Amino acid sequence: MSVSLTKVLQSKLTKYTLATILLFSSALILAVYCVLRLSMPNLSDNLTTNGITSPVTIERDTLGTAIITASNRIDASYAMGYAHGQDRFFQMDLLRRNSAGELSEIFGKAALELDKSRRFHQLRKRAQSIFEQLPQQDKASLSAYAKGVNQALADQTVLSFEYLLTNSSPREWHETDSLLVIYSMYLDLQGNTIKRDMALTQLQQAFGNDMVDFLIQPSHHQAALDDSQIPLYQGGVPELEEQILISALTQDIEEPVEVGSNNWAITGKLTESGRAMLSDDMHLSFAVPIIWYRAQLNYPSALQKGAMQQITGVSLPGAPAIVVGSNGKLAWGFTNSYIDTADWIEISSDTEIELEYEPIDLPEDQINYTVQVSKYGPVKTVAGINYALSWVGHTDYAVNMALLSLETADSVEQAAALATQIGIPAQNMLLADNKGNAGWKIAGAVPSRNNPSDTAQSTTGYQMADWQQQQAVMPEMINPDNQRIWTANSRVLSTEEQLRFGDGGYALGARAAQIRDRLMAKDSFNEDDFYQLQLDNEARFLIPWQQYLLEVLSEQPVKFAEDIKLIANWGNCACAGSVGYTLVRHFRTALIDQTFAPIETELKQRDSSLSVVKRYLETPMWQLLKQKPDSWLPKEHADWQAFSIAAYQTSTQSLLEQYSPKGKLADLRWGKVNQLKIQHPFSKQLPQLSRWLDMPITEGFGDSFMPAVQGKSFGASQRFIVQPGAEQDAIMSIPGGQSGHPLSPYYRNGFEQYVKQQHTPLLPTEIEHTLVIKPLTDNQVKLTHTEMKAP
Repeated sequence: MSVSLTKVLQSKLTKYTLATILLFSSALILAVYCVLRLSMPNLSDNLTTNGITSPVTIERDTLGTAIITASNRIDASYAMGYAHGQDRFFQMDLLRRNSAGELSEIFGKAALELDKSRRFHQLRKRAQSIFEQLPQQDKASLSAYAKGVNQALADQTVLSFEYLLTNSSPREWHETDSLLVIYSMYLDLQGNTIKRDMALTQLQQAFGNDMVDFLIQPSHHQAALDDSQIPLYQGGVPELEEQILISALTQDIEEPVEVGSNNWAITGKLTESGRAMLSDDMHLSFAVPIIWYRAQLNYPSALQKGAMQQITGVSLPGAPAIVVGSNGKLAWGFTNSYIDTADWIEISSDTEIELEYEPIDLPEDQINYTVQVSKYGPVKTVAGINYALSWVGHTDYAVNMALLSLETADSVEQAAALATQIGIPAQNMLLADNKGNAGWKIAGAVPSRNNPSDTAQSTTGYQMADWQQQQAVMPEMINPDNQRIWTANSRVLSTEEQLRFGDGGYALGARAAQIRDRLMAKDSFNEDDFYQLQLDNEARFLIPWQQYLLEVLSEQPVKFAEDIKLIANWGNCACAGSVGYTLVRHFRTALIDQTFAPIETELKQRDSSLSVVKRYLETPMWQLLKQKPDSWLPKEHADWQAFSIAAYQTSTQSLLEQYSPKGKLADLRWGKVNQLKIQHPFSKQLPQLSRWLDMPITEGFGDSFMPAVQGKSFGASQRFIVQPGAEQDAIMSIPGGQSGHPLSPYYRNGFEQYVKQQHTPLLPTEIEHTLVIKPLTDNQVKLTHTEMKAP
C-alpha cells in the first residue's frame, strides 16, 4: 500500500472517528438534556391534595418570586413548602444534613469529618425534643409545610440532577427538619464564637493572660449606638521568648469568613413621606443557588375582617417563614449580634462523662461515632485537658417558629416586645414602621447567665440554672434623638451592657463607623441614597496602611518607583481598576501573618488557630509597628522597616505568581484579584460543570471593613431597602435566581442586575405562571383511603 493511500485511509478513518464521537457526544448531550427537562417542576397546573383546607395559588413573576395566596396561614405554609420543594429541595436537604451531620450518606467519606464535628452537638435529637414542646399552631404550620414539600417531591417526574449525579435518593421532609435548617444558621453564625473561646483558652495556656489581653485589646474603631467607648489598652507588649520566635513556621493565618451583615434605619423625620426607612444586607458565603428565596404571602388578616395580610421579602428554603421583609406596616431585618452565647468549661478527671452513640451512615457502610457528654455539655479534649461546651444552641429555647409572629406585628413597639420569644441565633433586629418609628433590639436565644468569659471557666463559676433560662429583658433603642440606628456586627451595646452580654467575636467596628458617618452627613434620605450607601467601597480603614506602605517603600524610591506610583494613585477605594488597593490590602495581610506566625505555630500544635480572632490583630499590629520591640522581630531582618519591605515583597510576588504570568503589576487590578465567583457545590469538584452550573465570573467590587462587603465567594446575599407602606419603591436585589434547576429561566434571574448594581423591585412584577392547588373532595379522600387499604 502506498504512503499516499495510507494517508488517505487514515484521513477517512479520522473523519469517521470524529463523526462517530461527535454523534455519540450529541446523543449523550441530548439524553442529558431530556432527563433534565423531565425533572423540571411544573409551575402552571391544577392539582388536588389532602394537605390543605381551602384552595391555594402559587404564582411566579418574571424573577420567579413565589406569590402565595391562601385562606389561612396554615395553608400558606403548605404552599410555601410546595414552592420550596419545587425550586430548592436539594439545597434544603443539604441544610438539614449539614446540621444533623448526615452529609456522608450522600457524599461518602469525603464528608465524614464534617459530619463528626456536627454530631458533637447532637442537633437531630435536640430538634425532635424541641418540636414536641412547640405550641400546637407552630406544629401545625411545620406539618403543613412538610406536606407541601413532600407533595412537590412526589409530583416530580424524574429525580433532580444532584441525586442522579450522586447516585442517591431524596428522603422525605419531616417537621423537625425545618428546625435543623435553623440550626444550620446557628452553625454558620455562631460557629466562630465557639472556636474563638477555645483559641483564646489555648492562647492563655501557652502564653498567659497578658498575651490574651494584648491580642484582643479594644480598637479605636468603635461605633456603639450610644457612642460609649471601651477604654483602650494601656498595657505593654508581652515579650516573645527567642526559641518561640526561632521555631515559628512561615504560614498564612486563614482569613475568617466575615459572616455578618449591615443594617441601618432612620425615623420618619428624615424621609419625605414621614415613614421610617430600613436597609438590610446580610453577608454570607455564596453558592448556587443563593441561600435566600423571594416570596410573598397573602392570607386573610386575623385582626381586620375582610382585609388581607401581605408579607413580602425573602424566605429560607426549609422553613415556612419570611426571614426579612415588610408587611406594609412594619419592616424588619437582621445582622449577627456577636454577643457571647457560648462558654467552655474546664472539667476535672473525676467529672462524670457518659458515652452516647451517633451512628453515621455512608452509602454502603456505617460508622459508630461516640460523643462524650457531661452535665455541662458535650466534651472535647484539647492539649490533654477536657473541656465541656455550654452553648445556647444546646438549650430548649434555641429554635422555634416565633419568627412568624412578625408577619402580623404592626408597629416597632409591638415587634420589639416579641424579640425575646424568637428562637433564632441572637441577632441585631432592626425595625421600621409606617408611622415613622425606628428601633433596634437584640432578638433570639440568649442565656440568662451573667458571667460570659473569653476563655474557659471553672466548674465552680458555671451558672447551670441560668443557662437553662432564656434572658427575659434585652437591650433596645427606639427612636433615638439623632433619628438614626446602625449595626454592622461590631459592638452595638453600651459599655455596661457589654460586660453583661460579652464579646462573641465582634467585627472591628470600621464598617459600622463608616455607615454611621454616612448617615450623619445628611438630614434627608430616599431609597436610592440607602442603596448607594450599601455600595460604598471607600477604603477609609486602609488609609493608614497605604500611608505606612508609601513611607516604607520611599526609602528605596528607585527600586519601588512603579509600586509607589500605583499605591499613591490607588483611588482610595476597593474599585475594580485599582492595583494600589490590591497591593496595600495584601501587604497588610502578609505583615500580620508573618508577625503573629510564632503565636499561630504554637496554636496549631494545640489544634487551634488565630484565624477566629484575626480581625482583632489590627490594633496590636499597630502597637508593634510603633514600639518596634526586638523580641517580636524575626531574626533574619535588621529592623522593622526591613521586615515590612520583605513582607511587601512576599505578598506582591505571591500575587504576581497567581495573577500575572508575565509578572506585571498592572495585572493586579482588584477586580481581577477579588473576582466574584459564585459556584454550585458540584462544580467545585467537577470543574467541567462550571459553564452550566455557575454564575458568570465578574470583576470584584468592595471588600471587608467597608459597607460594600464582597469577597471571591462572599458578600451581600441580599440588598433590601423599604419604607413600610411604600413597598412599590422598595428594593430587593439578590445575586442569583430562584430555581436550583439549571434549565429553569429562574436559575440566574436577578444575578445580572445585582452585579451591575441595578435596583430590583421588592414587589412581584408581571405574573408568568400560576399553579392552583385544591383540597380533595370527600369522595376523593374516601377513594384515596380505599386505595391505601387495597392489597
